[in-house]
Amino acid sequence: LEDIYRFFQTPQPIFLNQELTVCYLMSVLVESESYGTELVQTLRQNYPNYRLSDTILQSSLRFLEKQELITSYWKKPEKRGRPRRMYQLCPEARSKAEEFAQFWRNYVQTHPLHRLNPEPSPAG
Repeated sequence: LEDIYRFFQTPQPIFLNQELTVCYLMSVLVESESYGTELVQTLRQNYPNYRLSDTILQSSLRFLEKQELITSYWKKPEKRGRPRRMYQLCPEARSKAEEFAQFWRNYVQTHPLHRLNPEPSPAG
C-alpha cells in the first residue's frame, strides 16, 4: 500500500513527445556533440522531471538527420568498449538549432509540472 501512496505523493516524470525531443536535442547539440545514452542521461540530470524513451529519441535523431540539421559518425572509445554513434550539429543549422533550443528553454521554464495539490480555483 505504501507504493500506492508514494505514487500519488510524488510527481511522476513527464515523457517527451517528438516535438519537445527535437527542441531538447538541439539545445544539447548546439553546445557540443553527443551520443544517445549521454543525451538521455543529460536530460535526467538537468531536467529530472522529464524522461525520454529510446523510440522517441531514435525517431527524433533520424528526423533531424533527414532535415540535414545534424550528422552522425561512429567514434571508437579511447579504451575498451564498443563504438558510439556521435551526433553533431551541421554548421549551417546553427541559427535553427539556437531557435529550437530557445523553444525548449521557454517550455521548461513556463510549463508547470504535475501538480498533485492544485490550487483551488476562485469561487465565482
